[in-house]
Amino acid sequence: MKKIFLFLLVVLVVIQFIRPSENHSDKLSKNDITLHYTVPDTVLAILKTSCYDCHSNNTRYPWYNKIQPVAWWLSSHVKDGKRELNFSEFASYPLTKQAKKIKNTVREVKGGEMPLDSYLWIHKDAKLEQGQEDTLIQWANSLQQTILKAGPSITQKK
Repeated sequence: MKKIFLFLLVVLVVIQFIRPSENHSDKLSKNDITLHYTVPDTVLAILKTSCYDCHSNNTRYPWYNKIQPVAWWLSSHVKDGKRELNFSEFASYPLTKQAKKIKNTVREVKGGEMPLDSYLWIHKDAKLEQGQEDTLIQWANSLQQTILKAGPSITQKK
């Protein structure tokens, strides 16, 4: 039993030195949503508080990100979030994909699926109040219409 405990302790110490890369960017991407579409300050504040940690090129990491295997889990979570929707690279998406991503954002916010419950456990300030949800949904619906108007042929594509 003592050997097993010692082995597990050594493994735990060793894995502390195997760190995933962090999601930080020193500058605003040329494809950032704010450079291509109107994002009011109220909406940007909501996005930064409730969405950007997982859906942008800049994550604010909590203290527990310094502990393995938690950092690996967080890194995987952020990669998944960015793969689904990345506001920092939003303009690089084809118009069809932009419209779909915004439509999905509305659906997920309305359904209470975003932000994730696991994120809200620690980030209590990220919970969307009804007024914030309404503001975000109204902006997203308006943005979706702007995108659809920019490319009339995209409404015919699936």
